[in-house]
Amino acid sequence: MLDSQPFFKPLTAASSMNKTELIEAVATRSNTTKTQTAAMLNGLLDIIQKTLADGNGVQLVGFGTFSITERASREGRNPATGASITIPAKKVVKFKLGKALSDSAAAVKPAPASKSGKFKPTGKKK
Repeated sequence: MLDSQPFFKPLTAASSMNKTELIEAVATRSNTTKTQTAAMLNGLLDIIQKTLADGNGVQLVGFGTFSITERASREGRNPATGASITIPAKKVVKFKLGKALSDSAAAVKPAPASKSGKFKPTGKKK
C-alpha cells in the first residue's frame, strides 16, 4: 500500500526535476538505494530507446505512449541568409500523454505572478 506522502517535490513553473532528483525521489519512495534505483532507471531508459530504435512503440497505460513517426521533407529558410533550403525527411520520437498523466497535468495550478511586477531584462542588447 502506498503512503500519502508526495512522490515528487512540488515544482514551480520555473523549475523541473533532473535525473538525479528523480532517482533520489524514487529511491526514497521505494525504499531502495540510489544505486539500485539508478540501475533500474537506466535499464528502463535503455529498453525504451532500443525498442524505439527497432521501430516499435512503448505504451505505459495511464502514463503515455512513445512512438516513431516519419517527418516529411519540407522547404525552409536559412535565417542568416534568407536562402531557401530543403530540410530532409527524418524519423522523430513522439509522446502522447495517457489519461492519468493528462488529467494530473490539467490540474496543475499556474505559478503566481511576480510580486514586483517589474520587467526583468534578459541582458540582450538590441
